[in-house]
This record gives sequence, C-alpha cells and structure tokens, in this order.
Amino acid sequence: MTSEADTILVTGAAGQIGSELVPALRNIFGPGKVIASDIIQPEKQLTETGPFEKLDVTNRQALGQVISKYHIKVIYHLAAILSANGEKNPQKAWDVNINGFYNVLEASRELGVKQIFCPSSIAVFGPLTPRIKTPQDTILSPTTMYGVTKVAGENLGDYYVRKYGLDVRGCRFPGIISHEALPGGGTTDYAVAIFYEAVIYNKYTCFLKPETRLPMMYMPDCLKSIITLMEADFARLQHHSNFNVTAMSFSAEELAAEIKKHLPEFEIKYEPDFRQTIADSWPESIDDSAARKEWGWQPDYDLGRMTEDMLRILKERHRLGKLNYDKK
Repeated sequence: MTSEADTILVTGAAGQIGSELVPALRNIFGPGKVIASDIIQPEKQLTETGPFEKLDVTNRQALGQVISKYHIKVIYHLAAILSANGEKNPQKAWDVNINGFYNVLEASRELGVKQIFCPSSIAVFGPLTPRIKTPQDTILSPTTMYGVTKVAGENLGDYYVRKYGLDVRGCRFPGIISHEALPGGGTTDYAVAIFYEAVIYNKYTCFLKPETRLPMMYMPDCLKSIITLMEADFARLQHHSNFNVTAMSFSAEELAAEIKKHLPEFEIKYEPDFRQTIADSWPESIDDSAARKEWGWQPDYDLGRMTEDMLRILKERHRLGKLNYDKK
C-alpha cells in the first residue's frame, strides 16, 4: 500500500493509460511525488504538472539512475508494445515488454522499491481458452507476441513475489476506451477510433467484423481498478500479477447501434484486416470474480453510460476546435 511519503515512478507515461494515470496519481499523492517517464516527449499536461524523465526501460543503467535519483518506492510499469504493433515488430515487442519488465524487477529488487504494478491483457488467452466468461485460472495459449510477452510477464511477476517477496500486482485488461489518448496500436482500438470518427466524419470503417464481441472497459474504471488494487491489503491477495478485470462486453455492431442513438446519421462499414485473427483468439467475456472477491473490484460504467459520456466530451471538444485526431 502506497504511503504519502513514497515517491512513485510511472513508465510509459505518454501512453493511453499513463497519460491519465499520472494526473490521477498526482491528484492523490501530490505533483512532486509522481515521476512521469517515457521514451517519447509527452503532452505538456504531464511535463508541466510534475517531474518528467526521458527514459528507455530497456536501458537498465538509466532506469536504475532514475530510481536512485528520486528514491522511488512504487513503480507503475506501463511501457509496452501493444498487440497490433507487436505483430509488425515482434522482436521489439519482446525487447520492450520482457527485457524492460525484467529490468524494472531487478532494479526494484536491488534498490529497495517495495511495490510494482504491471498491466497484463486479455491477449494472454488464445484459441484453447474458454471464450465465454473466461476463468481466472485457465489455459493461456496466446497467438501474438504481445500475448506471449504478457504471459511471461505474469509468471515473472509472480516469481518475484515468491522468490524475493517483492509486491508485484497486475490486471489483465480488456480493451480500454478513452477520450484522452488516441488509438495506440491495439486490436481493440476500433472502440476508441469509432467515437472520434463518428463525431468528426459521421462515419467509420471498422477493421473487425460486425459480430466480433470483445470485453471492454472505460478509462475511469481502468484507473479505478489500478488504484484500488494497489491499495488492497497484500495479505488478502491469492493472485498477484494476473487479475481478470472487465466492465462490459459488446460487438462492433452493438457499439455502432449505441452511437446511432445519439448520432442517428452515423454510418459504419466493415473491412476486416489482420487484426480480426487476433480478435478471434481472444475472449468474448471475462469472469473477474477473483478480483471482486480479493480486492473488491466493481466497475461503474456500462455500454450506455460510457457511450453517452464519450460522445458528450468529444462533441464539445470538436465544437471548440480542440479535437485533434489523425485518421489512419
């Protein structure tokens, strides 16, 4: 459990989760207590509200220097190459996702970091995994390099818990939907892009089939799950690096129908690409009863509430000319 005296490091702070987790943590613990870091320069929101360090997590020496400089006690390790980009460059995905995490674990062990959060993903599952209400403890048979690295990361984190008593925690996140961070190379990113293009163009071409159903979570619930898990009593946890968490499941056509309730002229067409094969290997729904039992997980948003909130915020931003979106 993080105390007010602890200094926190967030790696991958410019990414989808990090760009919103850093402000949330700074609001809780104070701006000077949360060090944002990334290999790229983030938005001014992160650099002007607290410390920022340019950091490549595959550079063990540089990582250790940042930990020592700020006397880091808690790390939220978010730096990673996601699923679709990982298939384009699997060697880089392995280097960043595995070697980067190993560096974090080893540096933490050597330099006195007491708690680590590292997200996992539904990408750990695969064709041999039950796709409906996927259990907490089940077959892990990923078909992507991203999934392979996340399985290895879960096992590595749990090993450091058993071997060294390091407090490593993680959630298997479904698709994360956000109005702040743009799509970042994930298979579930259609569920972010569709909102931007609905508001800007009133149409969208989806790279998945209409019936493709995947588990999802709105960013406020994602942040809630991270913070709640990290504040949980370690003694209550039977799992550590691999908690199933979810909030809702829907298909692409169900999401489109929900958007049309607010934007009746919205049109969608479907042109599945290589990401369809990835999506077909992932669950349709998740059983997150272990997270609910061990640390009280409970989401706040369903499809309807999330859609209404996303469109309200993006429409207002578009009206003010502040909706920056690069259609790819």
